[in-house]
Amino acid sequence: MFRDRDEAANRLAEKLKTYQGKKPLILAIPRGAVPMARIIAERLGGEFDVVLVRKLRAPYQPELAIGSVDESGWTYVAPFAASMGADEDYIATEKQAQMETIKKRRAQYTPIRPPIDPAGRIVIVVDDGLATGATMISALHGLRERKPARLVCAVPVAPPDTLDKVRPLADEVVCLEAPEFFQAVGQFYRHFNQVEDDEVIALLRAG
Repeated sequence: MFRDRDEAANRLAEKLKTYQGKKPLILAIPRGAVPMARIIAERLGGEFDVVLVRKLRAPYQPELAIGSVDESGWTYVAPFAASMGADEDYIATEKQAQMETIKKRRAQYTPIRPPIDPAGRIVIVVDDGLATGATMISALHGLRERKPARLVCAVPVAPPDTLDKVRPLADEVVCLEAPEFFQAVGQFYRHFNQVEDDEVIALLRAG
């Protein structure tokens, strides 16, 4: 469906052209979306930064999100979490672990400048795709608290039921493809290489 993240970012930028020249703030959910947000910001004449959220991993299935946490500590727990064996103690421990990762990433990613304030801005939150939507839910919730003028979720691909969960949290949701059969985000890219911390830091420094 997409050759790589660059193609997905350029196609998203086309869909977001209405914000061109309005200095939108493009916020990436690290790490995969960071190169995409940089491209979209350049195309739209905006700024780009990261929004730090982490998924809460299911017991024994670290790839499956049973919830998420944002930088303030606000936590989303999916309705099915308990059925995956995630009781309150497990969630508290997992949340603590992910908060530590968030703190470490903030120290790594933006040591030379503070995060850009979203208040009063058109804010476009970008990810390379949604599966359960857990991290996007935390990102949108946390940003809404900070009073953006408009809050947009922009992703190349997501299943329809996930889009239904995310839609109430944003003023607009832009999604290029919403296939019914969905296993993982990576299945919709021919090239889906891991984005490393070094690349994220370099992109943020270049600003």
